[in-house]
Amino acid sequence: MVPQPEPEIVEEIKAANQRFYNAFSDLDIAGMDRVWETSDRAMCVHPGWAPLIGWEDVRQSWDRIFQNTALMQFQVRYLNVVVQGEFGFVTCVEGITSVVQGTASNFSTFATNIFARYEDGWRIVAHHASQGG
Repeated sequence: MVPQPEPEIVEEIKAANQRFYNAFSDLDIAGMDRVWETSDRAMCVHPGWAPLIGWEDVRQSWDRIFQNTALMQFQVRYLNVVVQGEFGFVTCVEGITSVVQGTASNFSTFATNIFARYEDGWRIVAHHASQGG
């Protein structure tokens, strides 16, 4: 049986996950710089996109999304956190309201966010979102 993580570690990961969604909702590229691991192992899959590997490509994708978006709001549901050593895995459903290039929409995605622990806290290493929910 896998031991249960300390509750405070789970709360730290939940807080890091919320900082990610705050930066996303605020369309804040500097906020993304603070919450992401900025190395070549960073990985992101946006719904319908090819996988992006490395912080430079991941960051460019966020910048592109933010430049074309007027509104992005999240209702994160069904949040589950698993901790394994120096990594935290968050699965959830993202309820999204957005206005992109003048078009409003409401939809849901399934998301997995993977965090790595650093001396200054948890940083997201991978974000994968796909349609559904």
